[in-house]
Amino acid sequence: MKIGIIGAGHIGSALAGRLTRLGHTVYIANSRGPETLTDLAQKTGATPVTAAEAARHGELIVVTIPLKNIPDLPRDLFANVAADVPVIDTSNYYPLLRDGQIPELETGDLTESEWVQQHLGRPVVKAFNNILADHLAAPGQPAGTPGRVALPIAADDAAAKQQVSVLVEALGFDAVDGGSLRESWRQQPGGPIYCNDLPADQLRAHLTRLGTTRTEAQHAEYLANQAKQEQAMAAQGVKL
Repeated sequence: MKIGIIGAGHIGSALAGRLTRLGHTVYIANSRGPETLTDLAQKTGATPVTAAEAARHGELIVVTIPLKNIPDLPRDLFANVAADVPVIDTSNYYPLLRDGQIPELETGDLTESEWVQQHLGRPVVKAFNNILADHLAAPGQPAGTPGRVALPIAADDAAAKQQVSVLVEALGFDAVDGGSLRESWRQQPGGPIYCNDLPADQLRAHLTRLGTTRTEAQHAEYLANQAKQEQAMAAQGVKL
């Protein structure tokens, strides 16, 4: 496939390297211009382009930039992209360390990817947000391997979800249906699915236990857990 990646941070770089090694043609963009991606291109085999070119060339597109920067993307970025091209959103909300407070996410009116979808004006698939970049960069495991890490995929479009599932499996992870985009809160920071590298049976058990409709108590719990984690990261000097 031809895959466009918008964002050359930890997740974008990890995906670029893995996907090119699988034989895909990867076009990668950042906010500073293709000329700043020479080293990454040599390391991963991806082709540096502008964001518009990454979107135009991609048969599948990954948007993996800081959440706060989503509104800065060109409004017409996907104007010439066919409706059946899946757009993956990998973003996570870090209000303390990076993004500042976003009202719709603080109140729980929207999930993170619903917020992204509104700004992009394009249906998205929530995936690759709940695994550490260095774990994503490492080779996955063959299907059927005991304890193989599973990744949830949430979307409203069944066909797009299936395409992303095939990609996840090819990367060496079990693809697990994470429900609709409205249900993607279950894989957001602060919850038991986030960055815990769970096998499929445990991941599905958590999804079932959490239910599909987020309660006020669950939203408050996730925000509190994430705040503690961000405070710990800040104390360690971590910067995003």
